[in-house]
Amino acid sequence: MKLYVCYGTWKNGPRTHPCGVAFEALRDAGYIPEVIRSYGLGPLPGIFNFTPGRREVKRLTGNYWVPVMVGDDGTVVQGSKKIAEWAQVHPARGVAAS
Repeated sequence: MKLYVCYGTWKNGPRTHPCGVAFEALRDAGYIPEVIRSYGLGPLPGIFNFTPGRREVKRLTGNYWVPVMVGDDGTVVQGSKKIAEWAQVHPARGVAAS
């Protein structure tokens, strides 16, 4: 499983960061995602999002926004809320859904 994030997976601070929310949801569901730091900024045009991570996100989703989760089976989920919902419904083997 891969998790494309902007710069990191932090969740603490003055506001909750979406990449950290997605990372924590996957970890809570028993996954250890490969974190791919994509840098850049989603609303900017492609010339400013030319890192390999952002280019792959664009290929997968049609836009540059992270977080994006790519499951081992090829499932693509974009957005922290949707990733958290997916993780709750699809816990890793041996982890009970809460």
